[in-house]
Amino acid sequence: MHQLFSALLFILCFSVLNTSNLHAQQTHLVDFLKIEASLNPNSKAKTIKGRFVATFKVLKNTDSIFMDAANIKITDVLTKDFKITSAEKKVWFLGNFNAGEIYTAQFYYEMQPKQALYFFDDEIWTQGQGKYTSHWLPSLDDVNDKIEFDLQFVAPKNKTVISNGVLTDFTQLHQENVWRFNMEKPMSSYLAAFAIGDYAAKILSSNSGVPIKLYYKPKDSLKVETTYRYSKQIFDFLETEIGVSYPWQNYKQVPVRDFLYAGMENTTATIFSEAFLVDSIGFYDRNYINVNAHELAHQWFGNLVTAKSSEHHWLQEGFATYYALLAEKDVFGSDYYYWQLLQSAEQLKARSDEGKGESLLNAKASSLTFYQKGAWALHILREKVGDKPFKIAVKNYLEKYQFKTVTTEDFLNEVKKVSTVTISDFKQNWLQQSAFQSEDAYQSLLKSEFIKKYFEIAALRATPISVKKQQLKTALTFPNDFIGQEAIFQLIDEPFSETIPLYKVAFASNNLYVRQAIALSMQTIPIELYNEFESLLNDASYVTLEAALYQLWSQFPQKRAEFLERTKGIEGFQNKNIRQLWLALAIITEGYNISEKKAYLAELRAYTSRNYSFEIREKAFNYLSELQLWNAETLQNLAEATTHPAWRFSKYSKTLLKNLVQEKKYRSALEQITAQLSSKALKNLNSLLKQ
Repeated sequence: MHQLFSALLFILCFSVLNTSNLHAQQTHLVDFLKIEASLNPNSKAKTIKGRFVATFKVLKNTDSIFMDAANIKITDVLTKDFKITSAEKKVWFLGNFNAGEIYTAQFYYEMQPKQALYFFDDEIWTQGQGKYTSHWLPSLDDVNDKIEFDLQFVAPKNKTVISNGVLTDFTQLHQENVWRFNMEKPMSSYLAAFAIGDYAAKILSSNSGVPIKLYYKPKDSLKVETTYRYSKQIFDFLETEIGVSYPWQNYKQVPVRDFLYAGMENTTATIFSEAFLVDSIGFYDRNYINVNAHELAHQWFGNLVTAKSSEHHWLQEGFATYYALLAEKDVFGSDYYYWQLLQSAEQLKARSDEGKGESLLNAKASSLTFYQKGAWALHILREKVGDKPFKIAVKNYLEKYQFKTVTTEDFLNEVKKVSTVTISDFKQNWLQQSAFQSEDAYQSLLKSEFIKKYFEIAALRATPISVKKQQLKTALTFPNDFIGQEAIFQLIDEPFSETIPLYKVAFASNNLYVRQAIALSMQTIPIELYNEFESLLNDASYVTLEAALYQLWSQFPQKRAEFLERTKGIEGFQNKNIRQLWLALAIITEGYNISEKKAYLAELRAYTSRNYSFEIREKAFNYLSELQLWNAETLQNLAEATTHPAWRFSKYSKTLLKNLVQEKKYRSALEQITAQLSSKALKNLNSLLKQ
């Protein structure tokens, strides 16, 4: 009785205690071994119900143990040996727990997640990055206790479920199916995940025999090859380069709508944004390869070994960024690798020069620091200690700390063991210093002959065009992608009398990226280059096509109908960039398909609704705002967009709504739609109306 009273008092006092210290104390008290759960998510109610079983070993005598669980309602308790209750966003186990003994907690629960589990009309997916899995599954926000998760899901018969581990059992019921997954090894809670939707899969196998499933929606079947291009090559490369076999049973990738980030490396099951789905044209403008490689690299760096705390976060993101670059180098070549290093070095130097540089060991550092500076640090370290010692150190580090949590010192100690080169200056300059070591980076970049040639052309930026014409002409004849673009950008604002011959050489090169640079940079099209510029509409690039269509339509009004006819029916990227530009131009082009204009306007407005992804909606909002084509329905869609879980989109929507509220005609229209808004959207609108 005394112990129970103490535990209850402990709960009451909990809110004034330091949470991080409490977590640290619990890792010494208990080791959670396994979580088993049977889960039933409900899209209509936006809830999840489950039967939950946790197996844990007590390390030190205690009368209370907790699991994180936000807004949980325990509906039934099956365990009789100790009390199970909920308080302060936690589930508490209260009783006499003896060191060395293993216990099992079993109960039923229900949650209505405010984050981490997202429901859309046709799919459900999770995003627990950091510490948010506890919003849909009782677990541990602290990454330092690794747990084996075996999850089971009840889902509609027409849906596919993807989750961590291997699908061990599939049972067909009357209206639903049951999917049971098994994980063999432990992981941090934030890596537990699932996605439910209308999916098919392409199945591959790595050279080492690891099953790889590449999921897609049947409507996107024609984009499978281009989206997942080089996936097997990336997998095989990383296994070889890292030197440690892929540590899990299988690997799966699934695209979802409205994902909050580019991708998330859930153990064995990467979830990524459907914005990366591309066709054969879109592939050359933007593709999934970097994200593909980055999330796969996390299966070793982050999932197999996990940073103990935020100050060591670069051990996950820096490593994943670096190994993704190496994978891209394997696919696209050395020039591409050094070009990406140069781009990130310029960003890091600019931030550093502004006095905004950050140490890699700063727990609150930006993504630019953790990702790009982290990758640069590894690039420099590898050059410093040598290729072979670096690879041995990484292999030893992963094998020694597999399924454990690590610090920066753990990694550096493995480097010291195999290298005769002192790395104390590396630690100080690249890990501890806030300033970016731009001179070190510059000297490293100069090891690339391509970068040397690029610098030679870039150094001409301030040189008069009359002096550098021959050098630019040489650069534009059989051009390198990146050097050729640099040459084009140096023609901006120069007189056409000097540059037209150079542009003709550039057009004739048929280099996709050089021609794209022209489309993006040429604001006035001289009549002497009209035919060449119009030919950009034929290029296999949606970026080029979008820019060229707009410029041609703007500068040659007598041919607007012709341009629209040539580009009619082209969708573009996942955000329908070409189609939406086409609709906007068709709507305002006098005399063009007059009988169809209402249909064009209706289609453009429809893209603002929740039936479409936020990438499509944001572009539609942009066009409606630019053309002042708002109506009651689109204003309502904008107000609802302020509640979207993707914070960048919701922030954009709030800013746009705020601007409209300040205009009298739209303020009145917004006041008239309040009855049609959800409670959250109404709250956001009322807040703006009161300002």
